[in-house]
Amino acid sequence: MEMSLQLNCKTVLDNRITCFGNGLFFHTISQCSQPKFKDGRRSICINASADFSRRRQRRIFIAKPKDHGFDSKGFVSRPSIRTSHQQKVKRDLSTSTQGVVQCNLVGENGSVYIVDEKDVLDTSNIGNVESSNDVDDIEDGVTRETIVGEINDDSDDIVKKEASKLLKLQLEASLRRQEIERIAQESLSLQNKLFVYPPVVEPDQDIEVFLNRSISTLCNEPNVLIKGAFNDWRWKSFTIRLNKTHILNGDWWSCQLHIPKEAYKVDFVFFNGQNVYENNDKKDFSLLVDGGMDPIGFADFLIEEKCKELERLAKEQVEKEEQEKEKRKMEALRVAQEEDMSQARMEIEKKKQVLQQLMKNAVKSMDNVWYIKPSEFEGRDLVRLYYNKRSGPLAQAQQVWIHGGHNNWIDKLTIVERLVKSDSKNGDWWHVDVVVPDQAVVLDWVFANGPPQNANVYDNNNREDFHAIVTKVIPDEKTWIWEEQRIYKKLQEKRRLREETIRAKVEKTACIKAETRKKTLERFLLSQKHIVFTEPLHVQAGSTTTVFYNPCNTNLNGKLEVWFKCSFNRWTHRNGPLPPQKMLATENGTYVKAFVKVPLDAYMMDFVFSEKEDGGIFDNNNTMDYHIPVLGGTVKEMPMHIVHIAVEMAPIAKVGGLGDVVTSLSRAVRDLNHNVDIILPKYDCLNLSNVKDFHYHKNYFWGGTEIKVWHGKVEGLSVFFLEPQNGFFHVGCVYGCGNDAERFGFFCHAALEFLHQNEFHPDIIHCHDWSSAPVAWLFKEHYKHHHLSKVGVVFTIHNLEFGAHFIGKAMTYTDKATTVSPTYSKEVSGNPAIAPHIHKFHGIINGIDPDIWDPYNDKFIPVSYTSKYVVEGKKAAKEALQKRLGLKKADLPLLGVISRLTHQKGIHLMKHAIYRTLERGGQVVLLGSAPDSCIQNDFVNLANQLHSQHHDRVRLCLMYDEPLSHLIYAGADFILVPSIFEPCGLTQLIAMRYGSVPIVRKTGGLCDTVFDVERDRDRAHAQGFEPNGFTFDEADVKGVDYALNRAIVTWYENRDWFNNLCKTIMEQDWSWNRPALDYLELYHAARKLT
Repeated sequence: MEMSLQLNCKTVLDNRITCFGNGLFFHTISQCSQPKFKDGRRSICINASADFSRRRQRRIFIAKPKDHGFDSKGFVSRPSIRTSHQQKVKRDLSTSTQGVVQCNLVGENGSVYIVDEKDVLDTSNIGNVESSNDVDDIEDGVTRETIVGEINDDSDDIVKKEASKLLKLQLEASLRRQEIERIAQESLSLQNKLFVYPPVVEPDQDIEVFLNRSISTLCNEPNVLIKGAFNDWRWKSFTIRLNKTHILNGDWWSCQLHIPKEAYKVDFVFFNGQNVYENNDKKDFSLLVDGGMDPIGFADFLIEEKCKELERLAKEQVEKEEQEKEKRKMEALRVAQEEDMSQARMEIEKKKQVLQQLMKNAVKSMDNVWYIKPSEFEGRDLVRLYYNKRSGPLAQAQQVWIHGGHNNWIDKLTIVERLVKSDSKNGDWWHVDVVVPDQAVVLDWVFANGPPQNANVYDNNNREDFHAIVTKVIPDEKTWIWEEQRIYKKLQEKRRLREETIRAKVEKTACIKAETRKKTLERFLLSQKHIVFTEPLHVQAGSTTTVFYNPCNTNLNGKLEVWFKCSFNRWTHRNGPLPPQKMLATENGTYVKAFVKVPLDAYMMDFVFSEKEDGGIFDNNNTMDYHIPVLGGTVKEMPMHIVHIAVEMAPIAKVGGLGDVVTSLSRAVRDLNHNVDIILPKYDCLNLSNVKDFHYHKNYFWGGTEIKVWHGKVEGLSVFFLEPQNGFFHVGCVYGCGNDAERFGFFCHAALEFLHQNEFHPDIIHCHDWSSAPVAWLFKEHYKHHHLSKVGVVFTIHNLEFGAHFIGKAMTYTDKATTVSPTYSKEVSGNPAIAPHIHKFHGIINGIDPDIWDPYNDKFIPVSYTSKYVVEGKKAAKEALQKRLGLKKADLPLLGVISRLTHQKGIHLMKHAIYRTLERGGQVVLLGSAPDSCIQNDFVNLANQLHSQHHDRVRLCLMYDEPLSHLIYAGADFILVPSIFEPCGLTQLIAMRYGSVPIVRKTGGLCDTVFDVERDRDRAHAQGFEPNGFTFDEADVKGVDYALNRAIVTWYENRDWFNNLCKTIMEQDWSWNRPALDYLELYHAARKLT
């Protein structure tokens, strides 16, 4: 038997008297059709269901309050009363001014509803909810218990739990409403425009924000919104619409806001959704979050989040690049397949044409001359060829031989056999057994009176040779299709093997480069070990490192105290500089030390030293400060944007070394993850074949002239080409016009105007030599106070011989200046253009491009090699060089000279070295030409003389030959550079890249890069190198002899040591890896001055 019991429970409370206040519950869906009471009273309806069939029933007691009001212990449960099955008991509630409770349990819909309202007007839509018709008689308390129906034990527990839960919610909601009303009254009395609830804001919490619109600037606005963010506007911005609240009297508007767990402060304003704001008199509103993160903790959190974001973006970028790579790979595969198929078809067409041509002359036999048995045959068959000796010029021959091949002699001579006499009665017939070549379509042969080396009489069918059709292999269409597929697969396999070889070489090259960069970074860190170094050498974020400093080698020598002042991230770390530390003595008496805790968000450690805690004399590394990279930090250094303004760029507009530097330095800085643009004149003589994606960009006007701007990629670098329509750069050359200063001055101003008009914001503008020197002062005079105000200017002097006035003026205005080697910077420091500005003048050695000068990937040398196989590689190159130039193939010391033939390069010393090497039994190869015709003619005469006297041991190639220069660098044992002065010099650097030992005069960049094997060991070690060559001091023949004799003696008498020297110098890094790091330090120093 099934039975339904109905419990209809309704509580009506007087909001004016009870402690719950007006906000008993939040609004629910059912409120749209709630029964309503009058007089500010509210009701709660509970509708539940249960199945009581065949279950032991128990009575239910509804809790009643102990006295008046409620508190946290104001409800007590009553014990249950047992009844018989299906017994129904009902007790009335006495009236109370506090409330009335009615219960109705319904076994129908299985749900509980809470209905909250002030007045009951209509109950038609409430379902099973019963309402009192007259609530005026309800008194202030529940004086009796009501028992309705019987349920089993399980239902009893469920109802108890639900009732307890609902009553708890009722209590909390009423307390909340009462508290909100109290705070609202206080705020109104204090004329506060807003308050929040709960009043103490905690993290990871929902709060309600209340605004009194009537006393705000939004008093007449129909829409009210809150706009804000957390933690000084740095975290999770929000915009939320406020609604007019019905739980408070007055013009209060509210919204809910979630406080994130990372918040320590809430910042916000109110507005109407457009342009009317309530922003606390422009000071904004703010709330402090109790128990949340502090600003430092939040900063750490932001760093972690930024790191995660960077990792996410990096991952997405990698995935995107992988997708693009895969897309390019598939496209390349498709193109390759089409190319191979096209080539296979072309080969088939060619074979068809060849076959047709062969078939014209090929026959099955020739009457009374030759025939083959069997007449039908194919490749690999054994056939017998018969020949009538009397039919031709071999009638009197004692022997008959066949000299044969196939397919128009495609593999030349493949059949050589002697014929034997046949028993034939008619004619003088001879025969030979021949295996038909596998791929043969036509057999080709002649007859002779002996084997190939002895024959002198031939029967060659009147010089047309004999040709026989291989009858069974005349291809049909199916055969051609099969052959096409065979050729296609063969081409595919060749391509696969070729690409695998290239890929393996690329991977090995990348590994070599990575290892070289790693070693260069270590050398960079150790380059000032005589002054400062760290333990460990590689500083890790989050670790403690020890800084060692030797004041004896600095301007703090002899000071009683040394103080260490440090910060991070180029002095921009969020925590500011660390407190000064007095450095401690070490066991090594010359060094002092300090300990540094490196933060997790560091990427660079910055420091200086001083004699006092608060100042005095500083050692700031000649205004550059000391900087050591930090590895493993959560923050990466922001990339800089560098713009080069130059008139040369290799390989599209190269005249001298300036063009090489612009390209190579830019590539090296870009490879360190910085952004680089180059601005160049658009000469009409540009080599545009080396510009990718060359296209028109835009135009602009300056100085009354239209300037067209083109853009393209050169060696992967972004280049803007400026083409003024005044013809300045339509003259067929880079230099050499009478108005070069005017042309390049216009270009410099136009380049700055281009940056200005297009709102570029570079960090550095780098200009070069006299030709772009005007950039320095034009920028400071015309653009410094515009949006380019934070730009640093760097000026590099490549050649001080030209444009001294322009160079001097640029030195006055530039922030930092460089030249191409430290020694050369000292040699020219007294120059009037430089001396007044020596404090901003630095020497940074040039590098070479390791991709252009790479013996492992050099297409101009016979064998690729690395330092591991330098002996074998150089031996092969020497033999190829000797063969190409007609020199004696012999194991002799070979001296190479690759140079412009000018007095600056020491041509008189070159001549002497040539004769001295020949005297010592060596070979000499010179490659170069002279811009001066007198010098060129002098060397032409010298070449004639030497070639006549020593034709197999010397060659003077008086021209420029790029492939030959590569072969000389690889094949020579020594490279001579006897310059009178040399700002930098690249020849000795390229020589070492190929394992050729440099012999140089000790001047300029030659002094900075070549360390004598006997005299410069300590100087080399101080720079992180091993000795690598032979040097001399004076520019005379004695000096040349001193270095050259030692080198040749070493070659003859200690070859193993010499070979090891070649290996050592190949492993030294003279690329732009180290100079790029030095230039970046200079760029940062220039930025600090803006």
